[in-house]
Amino acid sequence: MVKFISLGGGSAVSASRIISIVTPDSAPSKRLIQEARSKGLLVDATGGKRPSLY
Repeated sequence: MVKFISLGGGSAVSASRIISIVTPDSAPSKRLIQEARSKGLLVDATGGKRPSLY
């Protein structure tokens, strides 16, 4: 059975596909995000908006 995680905004992803959840605040996180994006491995569920941490 596949377990899905809700990302909000009507989006969901298979739990087995999640490797990491990061905030784009630090330089190492930004590098990881760019690398994953260039390899086609990134699922960006922000909709272009900065996520609220509150």
